[in-house]
Amino acid sequence: MKLTITEGAIGVRPPVAKPHPGFFYEVGEERFKRLVYDHYDAIETSDIAFLFPINDEEDFAEAKKHAFDFLVEISGGPDYFTQSRGAHQMVGRHAPFRIDEHGRVSWLSLYIPLLEALVEEGVTPEYIESFWNYLDIFSMWLVNTES
Repeated sequence: MKLTITEGAIGVRPPVAKPHPGFFYEVGEERFKRLVYDHYDAIETSDIAFLFPINDEEDFAEAKKHAFDFLVEISGGPDYFTQSRGAHQMVGRHAPFRIDEHGRVSWLSLYIPLLEALVEEGVTPEYIESFWNYLDIFSMWLVNTES
């Protein structure tokens, strides 16, 4: 299984494919939620923690929930994000935050061990790669600041 980070740059928005729906169905909603929440827990002590509301427990919990809602929906699960927040518009939603390529790489890197653990749990590596490829390419869209 290859989880490599593609080099990105401001304004580069390559076509992105949604994850294979098999990823959501094999992982299941509860494990998917744990994946996203574990990622956010790793963010709390990372070099990009300053981009997140880590000092406000309620706001941080809300950010976790929004991330889960979006990623589960984009992966073929329930449309929680659309129901609670409306259209995705992720580039606009992230515009107020100074996201550079270094931050993007840090954010992605925190997912690698979490996704590798899914192989040991029996999730199909190709499905994991499809989720990773979505994260890798779509995260390029959110870079809005020079490093």
